[in-house]
Amino acid sequence: QVQLVESGGGLVQPGGSLTLSCVASGFAFNTYWMHWGRQSPGKGFEWVAQMSPNRNRTYYADSVKGRFTISRENAKNMLYLQMNSLKPEDTALYYCARDQWGHTRGQGTQVTVSS
Repeated sequence: QVQLVESGGGLVQPGGSLTLSCVASGFAFNTYWMHWGRQSPGKGFEWVAQMSPNRNRTYYADSVKGRFTISRENAKNMLYLQMNSLKPEDTALYYCARDQWGHTRGQGTQVTVSS
């Protein structure tokens, strides 16, 4: 079955950086666009970034453009999100997902940006 397992979240001060990781299994990872999304309490799933299967196309939400970088290693079935210049409003549960709506996603990793 499809499994997505995120890691790397934590508490970071405003302006700090974190790198999230996601390991995928149970499907042909190298044939799928992969996504990162996030969800804050009381809000819906917010798409953050996506990358094409062959890594040559990436797209970002305006709220993170220039600060976050999505990457992947197909040989390892790994997806990453490098997050720089973090802001308190980036605080959320971050998900690795196989679609932009988060219908197929992992359990999430918590990112808290606070001083």
